[in-house]
Amino acid sequence: MSAQASENEKNSKDVPNIPSDVEVGLGVAAKDQDIAIAIVGEHRHAIDPTEEARVVRKIDLFLVPAMIVGYGLVYYDKAILGSAVLFGMTGDLHLSQVDTRTKPSTTNTSRLSWATSMFYFGMLAGLYPMTFALQRFNMGRILGGVVCLWALVCMLTAAVTNWQGLYAQRFFLGFVESIIPTGFMCIVTSFYTQKEQSLRQSWWFSSTGLFTIIGGALNYGFGQIKGGNLKRWQYIYLLAGSLTFLFGLACFAVPDSPTSAWFLTKEERVVATERLRYGQTGVRCTKFKWSQIKESFLDVKVWLVFLMMASAYTVNGAVSGFGPLIVSTFGYSTLESILFQFPLGGICFIFILLTGYLSAKIPNIRIIMLVICCLPVIAGCAMIWKSSWHHHAATPVAGYSIIGFFGAVVSLIITIGMANVAGQTKKCFMAATIFVAYCVGNIVGPQLIKSQTKSRHYPMLWLGLIICYCITIISAIALYFVLAGENKRRATLELNDVDRDKMAFQDLTDKENPYFQYML
Repeated sequence: MSAQASENEKNSKDVPNIPSDVEVGLGVAAKDQDIAIAIVGEHRHAIDPTEEARVVRKIDLFLVPAMIVGYGLVYYDKAILGSAVLFGMTGDLHLSQVDTRTKPSTTNTSRLSWATSMFYFGMLAGLYPMTFALQRFNMGRILGGVVCLWALVCMLTAAVTNWQGLYAQRFFLGFVESIIPTGFMCIVTSFYTQKEQSLRQSWWFSSTGLFTIIGGALNYGFGQIKGGNLKRWQYIYLLAGSLTFLFGLACFAVPDSPTSAWFLTKEERVVATERLRYGQTGVRCTKFKWSQIKESFLDVKVWLVFLMMASAYTVNGAVSGFGPLIVSTFGYSTLESILFQFPLGGICFIFILLTGYLSAKIPNIRIIMLVICCLPVIAGCAMIWKSSWHHHAATPVAGYSIIGFFGAVVSLIITIGMANVAGQTKKCFMAATIFVAYCVGNIVGPQLIKSQTKSRHYPMLWLGLIICYCITIISAIALYFVLAGENKRRATLELNDVDRDKMAFQDLTDKENPYFQYML
C-alpha cells in the first residue's frame, strides 16, 4: 500500500496546477454518496503539491484559530466552577454542608460534586442528537444558533440563587455545549487527510491547556474585585457568556465541507476535495445510514476507544472542578491556588501540540506516545497521594502539575479514534461516542472525591485515577494489535488504483472499503 501511495505522490508532482477552466460541477451526488463526487467524480485528478500546500494553509487560517477559541471557551466555561467555589459560590448556593454532630465537625461537598457532574449528564443527553443534526442540516446555521443559546445559558448562571438552580443550569449548559467537540472532530476529518488530522485535532484540543492558563489569569483578575453589586463568581460567568456569544455569531460562517467552502475559489475547492481521495475517509454525506450505526456497535475498536477515553478523562472530572480546592489544602491562599493552574495548563498545552506534531511527522507512533504519556499522570497521582501535605508542600504541587500530561493522552485518543473510521454516519457516531466516554469519565471523577477522607489525602481519588490509567494503557495496547493485524491482512489483498479512486467517495465505512488503512 505504501508503494502505491509513493507512486501516486510521484505522479502528482509531475502534473501542473489544475487549470482555471476546470469544470467544478461534474454532476450531482446520489443521496447515499459523498457530496465530493459531484465536485471531483470517481476518477483521480492529479494536483500540484504547491497548490495543495497553499490551499491547506488557507483552510488552516480560516478554521484552526476559530476552533482553538471555540473549544477554549468550552473548557473555560465548565472549568471556572473550580474557581467560582473559591470566590464564595459554595456558600452562596449552599453547595457544602457542615455536620456539627461529629467531633470535629465535617464538611460534605457532595452537592458540589453533583453540580460538576450535572454538566456531563447534559452533554450525554445532547451528544448524539447534536452530532447527527450537524450531519443532516446546514452546519453553520446549527452551530451558530446553538452556540448563541449556550452563551445565554452561561450568563444566566449569575442569576442562580440555590444549588437546585445550579443543577438545572449545568445540565442545560452541557446539553448545548455538546455540539462543539464533536462538530470540530467531524470538521477536521472532512477537511484534512489522515496524516494531517493528528496535528489539527491537537491544535484545537490544545486550548484545554491554553485556556487553563488564560482562564486562570482572568480569574485571578476577578479575584482582585472588592466592590460592586455582584459577587466575584457572577462576573466570571457574565464574561464567559459574552465572549461565547461573539464566537456564536462567527460560527454562522462555518462551511459544511471543502465542496462548499466560501473562502476558497472554485478551483481551490477541487484541490481541497481531490486531495482527500487517497485516504478513503470521505468528505460529507447527509444521509443517515442505520447500517453504519450497526457496524459501529459491533466494531471492537469503537469500544476500545470508548474505554480509553472514559478511563483517561476521569482525571479531568476531578481536576477541573476540584483542582484549585485541592491545591488550597496544601496551605496556599485562594489566589495562589488559582495561579498553580498555570504549570498544569502549560504542560497540557505543550505536550498536546508536541504529540500532534510528532504524529504528523512519524508514522504509526500515536498509540506508543499515548502509552508513554499515561506514565507521568500515574506518577503525579502517586506523588500527591503519598507525599506529605504540610504547609506549602512542594511535592504534591509538582505531582499536580505533571498530571497535565492527561491532555496529550486524550488528544491522542481523539486522533486515533477519528482517523480510523470512515463513512459519514460512522464518523459522527465515533465522534459522539468519544465524548460520551468523556462525559462518563467526568461524571465518575468528582464522585471519587470524598471530603471525609481529606486527612488521608483522598485515597479513593488517587487510587481510582491510577487504576483508570492502567486500563487506558491496556486498552491502547489491545487496539494496537487489532489495527496492526487488520492492516497486515489488507496488505495481502490484490488491489488497484482504479477501484481505489472509485470507492473513495462512495461513503463506505472503513470495514466496507478494503483500501482503507488504519493509523497506529
